[in-house]
Amino acid sequence: MTRPEMGRLGWKELDILLVSGDAYVDHPAFGTALLASWLAGHGLRVGVVCQPRWDRPTDITALGRPRLFAGASSGALDSMLAHYTAFRKKRSDDAYTPGGRAGARPNRAAIVYAGLLRAAFPGLPVVLGGIEASMRRAAHFDFWSDSLRRSILLDSKADLVVYGMGERAVLEIARRLRAFLARGWAAGPARARGLLAGIPGTAFIGAADDVPTGAPCVRVPSFEAIQASPKELMTATLALEAQMRSGAFALQGHGSRDVVFAPPAEPLSPAELDRLYGNPFTRDPHPAYEETIPAVEMIRFSLTSHRGCAGGCSFCALALHQGRRISSRSRESLEQEARRLTRHPSWDGSVTDVGGPSANMWGSRCSADPARCGRPSCLNPAVCPHFQDDQEALAGLLRGLRALPGVRRLRVASGVRHDLALRSPGYARALVREFTGGQLKLAPEHTSAGVLKLMRKPPFSAFERFLSVFERESRSAGKEQFVVPYLVSAFPGCTDADMKALAAWLKDRGWKPRQVQCFIPAPGTVATAMFHAGIDPEGRPISVARTDAERIRQHRVLMPVESYR
Repeated sequence: MTRPEMGRLGWKELDILLVSGDAYVDHPAFGTALLASWLAGHGLRVGVVCQPRWDRPTDITALGRPRLFAGASSGALDSMLAHYTAFRKKRSDDAYTPGGRAGARPNRAAIVYAGLLRAAFPGLPVVLGGIEASMRRAAHFDFWSDSLRRSILLDSKADLVVYGMGERAVLEIARRLRAFLARGWAAGPARARGLLAGIPGTAFIGAADDVPTGAPCVRVPSFEAIQASPKELMTATLALEAQMRSGAFALQGHGSRDVVFAPPAEPLSPAELDRLYGNPFTRDPHPAYEETIPAVEMIRFSLTSHRGCAGGCSFCALALHQGRRISSRSRESLEQEARRLTRHPSWDGSVTDVGGPSANMWGSRCSADPARCGRPSCLNPAVCPHFQDDQEALAGLLRGLRALPGVRRLRVASGVRHDLALRSPGYARALVREFTGGQLKLAPEHTSAGVLKLMRKPPFSAFERFLSVFERESRSAGKEQFVVPYLVSAFPGCTDADMKALAAWLKDRGWKPRQVQCFIPAPGTVATAMFHAGIDPEGRPISVARTDAERIRQHRVLMPVESYR
């Protein structure tokens, strides 16, 4: 992060510069640290600039011009979501910034950082990545400006967008540029764009000629077509969601140019994940920071067991970003990481969480050919017969981690798919009796069958059945424990009557909800296409609480006025 650090390593220049909207934390749950570690492990010299000032180039140029390329990311969240609430009110804090202060990254950070990099290093290839760039790679509806926006490639003038988990793509980018420079050619933007075309897991400005002969390819509705008819956003979104499964190329027109989406990159294998997460992360912020970073305190002693989520929820950006295919680490790798936790100076004996986008999909796999699968979800409307899970083995993993010397407690705090847990009584019993620390956060989201169908979530009866299991097992274990439900208001298709029915169910149980989120249309999701177009995925009209007044009216059915001021 600094010139003196480069000097201690004997580096005169960098190969790659990464710019992030988050503060730097050397922890595998932070994307910049994970990616930098992956690249360094392949012999590349990586520098990181975090939360640079955007009114001057000084911070961007502090480490010098990198030899190969520069990458930019808004950080762990879309920068607009990091800055604004569901009611477009400015947030007062930022968990990924020292002191929790808001305002350390700009609005539309990926675009701003790309502009800084182009100005600071003319001719250097600029690559965007992370969740903001990934979810905005195609024409998308932007909730905060209430408008359709072009692909972030065009607005940023970047050379490439890496979508999804980026390890394979960035390594291939580095490999191609290193070979290119070894031949003595200048890596100007025009040359770089042609050189980098077609890398799996990327989007680039190109044409149909950039699709390899014979490769499957689909053309999705253009930016102009969606402008003319919002319903075309649903068509485009579903087509790109299917492209993530099928491995095809896709094209989307923007005026006279095409954005080309290469097939998604293959997930890292278990052995590759083990190697990556086996790197010696300190799990601490960079020592330059004098104030605490709130996100660190939440996740410092958590373990990532797998990537991907088979649920396919229509509103979930994270699962869409990581994909539906599950890739799991080995038990040995997780145990080695847990042993390293016990040697951390701040270790208090507790592994705070074990999981991924979902907690109980470790070891799961699909026996079907993903290129021939037409299902948007492995779990909805019912669990696919090709989806194979082994939650009994997961319970054994958790017990093994808890039994390690120095580990006094291990918790699974959130992310449990209760419909999956019901398929494994042994796992459900272990979860409630052994790995719940008084509270378990679950996400029923709603009681309405129609709303849950649009969410691609299990029926509410599954949540009620799991509640019965939870209460029975807690009583049997002599433990007073509680479920904290995540609930959503103003989801597309949800009416005021649906919200009142949810409130009535909560009242009957004597519950006062603490986790209610008013729906935020995240770019790129099917739910956002529903919000913008006013239709369900089959094209049928649905009710949409679109204005702030309508959204507040639904939200206040469950939450007091203070929650949205």
